[in-house]
Amino acid sequence: MPGLRSGGMLLMPDPAPTPLTLTQCLGDQRPGDQRPGDQRPGDQRPPGNTAAEQARLTRRVRLLVAATIAYNVIEAGVALTAGALASSTALIAFGLDSVIEVSSAAAVAWQFAARDPQTRERVALRVIALSFFALAAYVTAGSVRALTGHAEAAHSTPGLLLAALSLLVMPFLSAAQRRAGRALDSRSAVADSRQTLLCTYLSAILLLGLAVNSLFGLTWADPVAALVIAAVAVKEGRDAWRGDACCAPPSGRSPATGCACCAE
Repeated sequence: MPGLRSGGMLLMPDPAPTPLTLTQCLGDQRPGDQRPGDQRPGDQRPPGNTAAEQARLTRRVRLLVAATIAYNVIEAGVALTAGALASSTALIAFGLDSVIEVSSAAAVAWQFAARDPQTRERVALRVIALSFFALAAYVTAGSVRALTGHAEAAHSTPGLLLAALSLLVMPFLSAAQRRAGRALDSRSAVADSRQTLLCTYLSAILLLGLAVNSLFGLTWADPVAALVIAAVAVKEGRDAWRGDACCAPPSGRSPATGCACCAE
């Protein structure tokens, strides 16, 4: 755009505002606020992270992903076996969520195995989202079948113990991975931490459904708990598909303007 003349001087229009990165969206930083040595031309790491810090955070994400995969493999085996023995739709749904959690964590592990993890982020997010949708579809079908009288859930002591254990373990894994993902400016790592946090909510829902069924003999509580799991999975799948993981700001902060997903 040509400039305007005022008093013999050529006035140029202000340059267009620079879009905010995810790191700036989550924090208080604005374009041009990088400290000396933080980021150089061609450097793909988020502003504020030195090369050593970037490597340390990447190793942490890999370790957390490995721990998540190991725990969920065990969790899936116990939940699916106990669910089949007790004809529990909620337990089977919980076990399938554990399988999907493994696939989600594996997608993040695949992403961070690359030299530049950001190049694989979109694909990793799609895998996480599709995993949620698949879980919701399967669980909804099983719940409808149970509610129409085709199956009744029995008491399951292993299921109760598993739900209680997951309710204690998962919040710590989720919080640690979320912090590392935000520091790395990685939507997929944050999305996977939300999948782990979802497992915490599902553990509480499962525990309530199994307890109501065991204590009061209300067999409908089991498929209803499974339907709640399916509804939460649909929401999380939609958010992962859109990349809305960036809209979860650190404690005490609100998302900055200019972050596309936060504006939707």
